[in-house]
Amino acid sequence: MEELIMQIIIDSGDVRYHAYEALTLANEGKFEEARESIKRANEAMEKAHEAQTSVLFKEANGEKVEISALFVHSQDHLMTAISEKNLIAQLIEMRKSIQDLIEAKNN
Repeated sequence: MEELIMQIIIDSGDVRYHAYEALTLANEGKFEEARESIKRANEAMEKAHEAQTSVLFKEANGEKVEISALFVHSQDHLMTAISEKNLIAQLIEMRKSIQDLIEAKNN
């Protein structure tokens, strides 16, 4: 169980890392690279969800699952990572739209 919980925390950290990497790239005008970083963030999020689902299936199948502080911590990490990734993806889209408007105005 602890291994699944730690996997959620690790994968959630990867989600945040790749999302912020994408934002940095977008701010540098590297939108294609930013899209790739968001893709990696989504892949990490999928892995975190798989680990989370494994824990939930254990309980759904009648296995007693202890709710520990570490489990709660992992859920907090995942929720925060998802929220940040979603907001960053929107910021990148806005940044791209602004860049496109600037380029259109200058041409």
